[in-house]
Amino acid sequence: MSATVRIPEEAAAPTRSRAIGEWRPEDPEFWQRTGARTARRNLVFSILSEHIGFSVWSLWSVLVLFLGPGYHIDTAGKFVLTAVPTACGALLRLPYTFAVARFGGRNWTVFSALVLLVPTVFAGVVLHPGVHYSTLLVAASVAGVGGGNFASSMANINAFYPQRLKGWALGLNAGGGNLGVPAVQLLALLVLATAGAGHPRLLVLVYIPLIALAALGAALRMDNLTVLRNERRAMRDAVADHHTWVMSALYIGTFGSFIGFGFAFGQVLQVQFHQQFDTPVKAAYLTFLGPLLGSLSRPLGGLLADRLSGARVTAWTFAAMAAAASLVLLASRQHSLPLFLSGFITLFLLSGLGNGSTYKMIPAIFGDQARAAIDSGADPRRAQQAARRGSSALIGIAGAVGAFGGVLVNIAFRQSFLGAHNGDAAYLAFLAYYVLCLGLTWAFYRDRT
Repeated sequence: MSATVRIPEEAAAPTRSRAIGEWRPEDPEFWQRTGARTARRNLVFSILSEHIGFSVWSLWSVLVLFLGPGYHIDTAGKFVLTAVPTACGALLRLPYTFAVARFGGRNWTVFSALVLLVPTVFAGVVLHPGVHYSTLLVAASVAGVGGGNFASSMANINAFYPQRLKGWALGLNAGGGNLGVPAVQLLALLVLATAGAGHPRLLVLVYIPLIALAALGAALRMDNLTVLRNERRAMRDAVADHHTWVMSALYIGTFGSFIGFGFAFGQVLQVQFHQQFDTPVKAAYLTFLGPLLGSLSRPLGGLLADRLSGARVTAWTFAAMAAAASLVLLASRQHSLPLFLSGFITLFLLSGLGNGSTYKMIPAIFGDQARAAIDSGADPRRAQQAARRGSSALIGIAGAVGAFGGVLVNIAFRQSFLGAHNGDAAYLAFLAYYVLCLGLTWAFYRDRT
């Protein structure tokens, strides 16, 4: 069947066509009859592919722990190796967002999963003592393709679910994907504890069959929504809308913190508390814990936002993150490892909550605009379609801009350790930014979303 043919929803499930031409998630009867089942199936395989993508994106957060003296790379150079894939992944998020409507959610998920073979095979080939640093930079940058998967996955799932369930669905999709970060860090711990730091190739080669399975699952079980269209006007309107840039700033504070801390945490422990973490395996024992809690808390943030409003949950989250950053700064100055770990783990947990609540705010903003348009006499179906297009455009922009927060986190750590041999300046910068985000949330959204 051609991807442009419109088919009735009654036939979508039994014929298992890969092209769905009629999709009305806001229609309760349609949702109960076939919509919920179809959306759940696509959500499951979207999470699987995105999970593997996050693992590949995060590979260098743990591969740097394998780079011993034989690689001749100092601390500053390792922070660059973790910042490069973050930046490349952020850049790819915008085109990946629009690829869903252009090529279809199923089709793009299969392609983007298979592309993950490039950075894994590349890293497996070049990782050996004596390799040129420039080669490692190229290998790290290619891993950025894993960061793009998040944007296409979120845009796809955003189109499948009704407004009342978007916070939960997007939070679950993102949280399941984010679990790829602690997953790769746990695998790294296993390799370090068994084979040792001299075998980084074992880690990356594990993902080759997993990537193939993710691509196969998407090909067999996912669907393309042919009603989705890329509209230049939607992007242009999103760029001109002040909500886009406010939400991007908030997303820097939430997801930027999560991915930045996830990439840098192991190095920070080794540098700031070297006596306690004098070997890579000791750092690896704790590296996964923060990203794990942050990933698990993300669906909770979306669920709380569905019930209490995204703005309220986000505001309280930033207030708590400011307090946690203050605790980390105090612990750093007092050289207290227990306080330091408590504060940092709390930051991970809160960043996950904020991830979920900010993504609930995005469709809620456009949902408010759609209701206002309907109250003014606009066609309800067209208003809802415009809201979905606007949400997808803002998700793409905010996801791309927000991911650069991870780059900023790594740069902040690099400069702080270079200048003062501790992370105090970086922790103070994080504290100030969380206070700024709290102010932005209160100023723009205290009575909305």
